[in-house]
Amino acid sequence: MGSWENVLQLDEHRNRVCGSTAGLCAALERGADLRIGTAFRHNEHIDTASDCAELIRERMDFRVTYVLERRWAAGIETLRMPVELPDGFGARPSLSFFLYNQDGAQAIGRPSLSDGPPPPGVSPTTPGRDPQMHRMTLVQANDEGTNAPSHHFFYAFDYFRFFVRDGWREVLAHTEQGEVVSGSLAALTEAVDAGCEVKVGIRDLCADLGEGPSHEVFVHLGPCYHYTERGVLIGAAHPLVRVRPTIPLVYQSRGWDFGWLLMRTDGQVARWLCNPYTLRFEKSAARHAVRWFVDTAA
Repeated sequence: MGSWENVLQLDEHRNRVCGSTAGLCAALERGADLRIGTAFRHNEHIDTASDCAELIRERMDFRVTYVLERRWAAGIETLRMPVELPDGFGARPSLSFFLYNQDGAQAIGRPSLSDGPPPPGVSPTTPGRDPQMHRMTLVQANDEGTNAPSHHFFYAFDYFRFFVRDGWREVLAHTEQGEVVSGSLAALTEAVDAGCEVKVGIRDLCADLGEGPSHEVFVHLGPCYHYTERGVLIGAAHPLVRVRPTIPLVYQSRGWDFGWLLMRTDGQVARWLCNPYTLRFEKSAARHAVRWFVDTAA
């Protein structure tokens, strides 16, 4: 696949340095992968009581991306757990669903993975509550004291660098009823048979979470199953986070969940979604217009 390109950079005040949001949105609409680079000092962001002022450069992978109204981009880290740098992990197992918007606005949803109250001396970290963390600004705190607190905040990193790897080719687009708009099932199955990686863009996946702008959610697929007589391809999506669509994209109380999808080229989407407050899973189904992408090695 192609190399990574810095298509947008913001300074610590979130002003544009180079690139454009239009270029970022266009790349993500083509199925491009997203990584974001930032930089900060250890004793400004990790441990404000420390005398260590070492510069840390961070690179984050955003396995799920959103494009809203074809003009606003956001990404969510779906595979991250809390860490205590530089030695190990945090005190309580949870998922750290960090969310970054194209303007540098940030959010996090943090569902705990352990039963019962936190251990003595352990409490969920709330961005902006440390008075010594001068670069952090808390905008909104939701559901504190529950199993799934979420926060909307700004942190003034030294820079924000949005990198994309634009190495995908759209081979099939269909309506929610499975009617082909462009490309073909044959092109998709040929690429899958050749061992190519697959990604999908799902139209209005989060509409049932609340009213909001039109949007497309992009996620990688894992195993794919081609039913050769039925003429349908089924793909199991990697874990994703669904968020009530807003601009900017942020977590809202009872307005998000996470889980897994089973995609079909006839428009049917099977869902196994987890309520982050209870960790209870529920199965459901919906229909969506979907675009299917394969890596350019095909």
